[in-house]
Amino acid sequence: MKAAREGVTAVAEPEVTEEALEAGAEAPDAQAEASEVRTEVLETLEARKVALDELVPTPSEPLPPPVAIRTARVVWMAGRRAKVELRGMSTAIDASIAPEVDPGVITDAVENGDAVLVETAPEMVPVIVGVLHTRRPRELKLKAGSIQIEGDEEVLLRAGRAAIRIRADGDVEVVGGRISASSRGLFRIVGRILRLN
Repeated sequence: MKAAREGVTAVAEPEVTEEALEAGAEAPDAQAEASEVRTEVLETLEARKVALDELVPTPSEPLPPPVAIRTARVVWMAGRRAKVELRGMSTAIDASIAPEVDPGVITDAVENGDAVLVETAPEMVPVIVGVLHTRRPRELKLKAGSIQIEGDEEVLLRAGRAAIRIRADGDVEVVGGRISASSRGLFRIVGRILRLN
């Protein structure tokens, strides 16, 4: 914007100066007129500059330092503190785990060898903000207070030649080479019709 203003001033002023010089050569009162015109032009340019300055927002608070997100490997952790090796660096540095991140998720990442996402900024301790999965897990472990698996039409669990199929119409099918069921207490089978073979 400053360059644009200077450009306008640089273009406008020489024209006024040339007109004033030409007018001054023709008549003695022309210099006074040229001076008035020059003053009006400068006042107009100054008014435009003030109007442009008002359009530029001034930050009320200092801007935060630039933040970068990098991948890293956790080499040690205790509670919400950890040591990580940023990608491309061989030296471990101190880091903290973000308040919204469950430390158990980071523990699982350490066990699985997964990378973590780390926020870094100048003069700030790096913060672990998430886990990055880069490959299919060999073993998938689900652990929660309650787990729900829902399918609008069907849910199928399959392992090799064994399968359990649950359909929306209420049919449940269990298929396997050998099926065994046991109960430490009452084992009850209820149905309108029970059919064996």
